[in-house]
Amino acid sequence: MEFVGIDIAKRKFDVAWLCGEKVRNKAFDNTPDGHEELLKWLKGKGIAPGNGHVAMEATSQYYETLAEVLFDAGYLVSVVNPLQIKAFGEVLLRRQKTDRADAELIARFCAQQRPLAWQPPPKEIRELQRLLARLEAVQEMHVQEQNRRHEAQGVALESVERMADALQEEKKRLEAMIRDHIDRHPGLKEQQDLLRSIPGVGERLSSYFLAWLQAERFDNARQAVAFIGLSPRHRESGDSVRGKSRLSKLGHSRLRKILYMPAMSAIQCNPAAQALAERLKESGKGGKVLIGAVMRKLVHWMFGVLKSREAFNAKLALAKG
Repeated sequence: MEFVGIDIAKRKFDVAWLCGEKVRNKAFDNTPDGHEELLKWLKGKGIAPGNGHVAMEATSQYYETLAEVLFDAGYLVSVVNPLQIKAFGEVLLRRQKTDRADAELIARFCAQQRPLAWQPPPKEIRELQRLLARLEAVQEMHVQEQNRRHEAQGVALESVERMADALQEEKKRLEAMIRDHIDRHPGLKEQQDLLRSIPGVGERLSSYFLAWLQAERFDNARQAVAFIGLSPRHRESGDSVRGKSRLSKLGHSRLRKILYMPAMSAIQCNPAAQALAERLKESGKGGKVLIGAVMRKLVHWMFGVLKSREAFNAKLALAKG
């Protein structure tokens, strides 16, 4: 078996192939053409679908298309939580931090740990992901056009306003398409209804949860929390080091961003979230620590209602703490 590690980013990705005692590196553009070049490069090196194991990190959404391309080509693909790679690097006392070095580290992790095979989500989930990604892109463009209103004048301002209005209409159209897509798939609709039974969880968060957390296979809610990057990182050593706990932020940044406002809302309208917030305040916690804890709890509750197929029970959540 040949082992390949990929360190992926928004615009490019670095590849490391463990070739005996040596490492072969190459960088590609993270585009359809770049993906095709990678497949040609792998085959040219004798790394065929039957003997190639390719691993990459679950870095935001950047890995998704490439993972599907490799899977469709017949390669064994593993998508690994960045926390695992980081811990593996610490064990090896790794000192370098470059894209090439990261790709090599992932390849060595793949060779030694043999991570589980990844499979692409079902067709309806992939379509939901594409719709949400497009909605997010249109929302970003709309914000950019709104910001330009402060600089533009005359006919330029009229152009900006026309573009902003068009983008606003496209946002509404995409939101309607997302609702219609979920309504046309009974399984998705049933799951969204369960998720929205949790006070604080609305249409947007439930859609994102269905698109990305349900697409991954988790044994428990803690794995889902780690995938998003909400696991707390503690900094304590001996008697002298007492650093503040922080979120790991190694995972799906999009989902972390989406969870923030629902967590704020849950503190206002969800009795179980309110109780958690009060306990944290009494112990001297506040600010981002408090919000992060509620974000994690929301993930646990969402995972729980889907696993049990029962609507959220506030009394039961309060009893469990």
